[in-house]
Amino acid sequence: MKGKSYTKELKEEVLREVKEVGNVSLVSRRHGISKSTIFTWIKNSKDEIKVKPGRKALVEGEKELENELTEVTKENDHLKKLLGEKDLEVAILRDLNKKIKPSIKEKVEIAKKYIDQGYNAVFVLKVVKLGRSTYYYNLSVEGKEKARPKGGKPKGYSINVDGEKVCDDQIKEFILEAIDGDAINYGYRKITYHLRKYYNLVINHKKVYRLCKELRILKDQRIIKAKIKRNIAVNRTITGSNQLWEMDIKYGYIEGEDKFFYLLNLIDIFDRSIIDYHMGLHCEAKDATALLRKCLIRRNLFEEGSKKPVIRTDNGPQFISHKFDECCEGLKTEHERIPVKTPNKNAHVESFHRILEDECLKINEFQSYAEAYKIVNEFMEFYNNRRLHSSLRFMAPHEFYNLYFGENLTNIQIRV
Repeated sequence: MKGKSYTKELKEEVLREVKEVGNVSLVSRRHGISKSTIFTWIKNSKDEIKVKPGRKALVEGEKELENELTEVTKENDHLKKLLGEKDLEVAILRDLNKKIKPSIKEKVEIAKKYIDQGYNAVFVLKVVKLGRSTYYYNLSVEGKEKARPKGGKPKGYSINVDGEKVCDDQIKEFILEAIDGDAINYGYRKITYHLRKYYNLVINHKKVYRLCKELRILKDQRIIKAKIKRNIAVNRTITGSNQLWEMDIKYGYIEGEDKFFYLLNLIDIFDRSIIDYHMGLHCEAKDATALLRKCLIRRNLFEEGSKKPVIRTDNGPQFISHKFDECCEGLKTEHERIPVKTPNKNAHVESFHRILEDECLKINEFQSYAEAYKIVNEFMEFYNNRRLHSSLRFMAPHEFYNLYFGENLTNIQIRV
């Protein structure tokens, strides 16, 4: 069914009347044309035509106004709340400032004052900086006497297995007699069992502690040192320099002075170079940390982006010390220790020590420390720069290191 068609002249006349009258309903009834059709013409018209809104439009407009009013009311209430909270916060802080370093009790009193007035407890406690549990606990114990632990004064005696009383002065004599004999190195717990066994006393270790304290014969507490976290050496495949270094100590003997000297050596197991060494009449943790720092400087491993090597050692006192462990942590260097009685895990530095023993220490009788220092230094220079090494393709360690520096050689792999 075809819809009605209207002439252009009729449309223009209707639009003119709507514009003049301003009421679509009246014009619609007069011409017998539906309001929706007239509204469509108005919408498509180039002229701006103001008409009286219909009932539906009025209802929709009212709803929009109601929504806007609700939002404005909510925003207004929120702003009032914020303003009220700000005023409340200022009032609470003013009360707190009147107190010099307010105690918990004073804070509880201030918080209670405002909470009783109807203010939000969570907000008030937040401003006062008081936990809810603390606040309610203090309210619960308010006005109550603090419970004191029950306990009486020492009786001044103990009993023996026969039920007879033995005064504390007599027990003190037993204790002094005991420590003059077998119990000389006992602590108060062992003295307790000693008194029970040899003097037939029924006595508590706490009482023995008190009596020993009165006699001033308590032993000092043992100082238990924290154990160093130990990283066990793991199997590795080394393909380049500065991946794994081994460190160990070798002793040398000075015949002329009848004393020993120490050699602390650090070797790169890939190129077999002795990167640096410490020689002296003592070798402590501070010497090991200094040597490690010098070696990192020699290999330029303090530069940004440089990967630090793993340091492998045995369980010597220098390497299990807190000082060496803190040094490795500070340098961000991994330190691993070989299991006990497994020198094969430190094979490369042990092999170097055999070479040092056979080719330097054994064939020389040092008459002074100065002579030993000179000869060992010459041997180290010879070993690093001129001594051929079969595992390095018959090159000296420094020659091999300079030739293959920065390369990962897949055809030379060292498994440790």
